[in-house]
Amino acid sequence: MKFATLLVALACAMGVSAFAPTAPLRALTTRSVESKVTMMAAKTGAKLKYVNAIPLSDLPKPGSAVGAVVGGLDVCIAVGTDGLIYALGGKAPPTGTPLKDGKVGKNTIKDAQYGTEFNLETGAVEGKWCPGGIGFIVGKLVAPEGVPTYRVKKSGAFIQVEVDVAYKKNYESNYWRGILDAQGKTDGGYY
Repeated sequence: MKFATLLVALACAMGVSAFAPTAPLRALTTRSVESKVTMMAAKTGAKLKYVNAIPLSDLPKPGSAVGAVVGGLDVCIAVGTDGLIYALGGKAPPTGTPLKDGKVGKNTIKDAQYGTEFNLETGAVEGKWCPGGIGFIVGKLVAPEGVPTYRVKKSGAFIQVEVDVAYKKNYESNYWRGILDAQGKTDGGYY
């Protein structure tokens, strides 16, 4: 019985040693190839520009908000109860719910999902973070985070928002572009 147990233990040890790492084969077979081809798009600098967001006829009444896509960005156009117009990022952290559904006050907009209030001028969190619903759990897991704010103006028959029109291109420049060879390389070299 003891001999059988010893034999099984020895067989297991030998089986495990078959998977133990040895000298890295990769180090012996790789070579360094300097690639002159890049598969990443070049980043351009920020290009701030006023872009038409919504027609004046679509401007919400004081105390409410509307969503718009401006220069590829999701933006919330909010009108404070005092009639001032503000532009903020359209997604409320932490889950990205539409901020346009929130309740607008004089200085803040309240997220419809968790009840977090964001300052209309700075985008910073005011008061408690995620106070409503199951937000008390989410608020403990995710650190408080504000929303971006944008400059806004009336121009002719439109409300315009100043956004970085190169933002989407710069964001997408982090992705590879082009065709890969059979080994997943961009320059045709060998491993």
